[in-house]
Amino acid sequence: MLFELFLALLIGILAGAFAGLAPGIHINLIGVSMASVLLFLGLQIEPIYLVVFIVSMAICQTFVDFIPSIFLGAPEDGTELSVLPGHQLLKKGLGYQAVALACYGGIASIAVLMIFSIPLFFVNGDFLAGVYDKITNFIPGLLILSSFYLISRERKKISAVLVFFLTGILGLCVLNISWLNQPLLPLLTGLFGGSAMILSIKNKTRILPQKISMPREKIIRPLVGAVIASPLCGFLPGLGGGQAAIIGNSISKTNSRGFLILVGATNTLVMGISFIALYLLSKTRTGAAVFIKEIVGVLSNELLFIILVVVLISGVISYFLTLKLAEIIILKIQKINYYFLNVFILVFLAILIFFISGFFGLAVFIISTLTGIYAINSGVRRTNMMGCLIIPTIVLYLF
Repeated sequence: MLFELFLALLIGILAGAFAGLAPGIHINLIGVSMASVLLFLGLQIEPIYLVVFIVSMAICQTFVDFIPSIFLGAPEDGTELSVLPGHQLLKKGLGYQAVALACYGGIASIAVLMIFSIPLFFVNGDFLAGVYDKITNFIPGLLILSSFYLISRERKKISAVLVFFLTGILGLCVLNISWLNQPLLPLLTGLFGGSAMILSIKNKTRILPQKISMPREKIIRPLVGAVIASPLCGFLPGLGGGQAAIIGNSISKTNSRGFLILVGATNTLVMGISFIALYLLSKTRTGAAVFIKEIVGVLSNELLFIILVVVLISGVISYFLTLKLAEIIILKIQKINYYFLNVFILVFLAILIFFISGFFGLAVFIISTLTGIYAINSGVRRTNMMGCLIIPTIVLYLF
């Protein structure tokens, strides 16, 4: 049985790496496809192996996701903010360090998750459910305060307000279209990826030769922000890694390099905490948690222990795997004309969005890209574009 469990873990890591490297391919899609294949072939697999596969795949993707986000400007939900400081480091020849910083945050957050998970086996579920209900009342206020903090840091405050509300209205419209498949794909890719690529093409941006070196950065401050903010987003509906990063940076202000650590930590922590939320509250906050609940229902102490062990092992393996993949890819990228690479990626993303989200998804991508270009040219920080997720979340809680 031990061999089969480890095999399921390794296959999950490979699937997570594929999902992380391929823009638009999410673990939800892989999970549905796998379930369909098993049903078609009439195969029966022990639930524990499927759980190990899903957990390892989900954790691996939270690491590998940063490679296309930083190198290609193609973010997933939770990694969109890494495009901003990551792309700046890439242009300076430090793209590898950008990925490494996000990985620092991810592996450090797993260590924190392991430590804080120990008392969970002794927590009264009813007590926590009561605390959970009370905390939900504070989420809109916390997000509103975080939004004010974002805007207050800007020199051009009126422009920042316009960008924040413009992207917020766009997010409200897009996320409320029930028949649009994977709405976050065209929305986030356009705002944070397509806009940057269009401007890079226009300005004929060149990147310096890339250095393969590990960064030296203190992780305590960004990790503190991630540890405080991530439980809110892991337990509560409507909040993801992007919102956690904004809240975390409001709590524990850091520089752009530290911000990459914070984003990496929140991305992995939110995923890990979603499994704990499933155990404590029977609530699902991520696609991976939904699949696990469908497979096994209520989590037992033993199954939670196995999940945490899988999180730890897959996290360590994914950390080294992501750094190796980043090294391989960065050496290839610097041999390619960056202008034509941007053109190719932009066309590829447009085609991908068309096949996944249809004509309307392509229209959303174009509108989001134009909105992102306006935001960049307005001279304010692109983090204000997180209004596309923050405002819909505030509306969700208030109404």
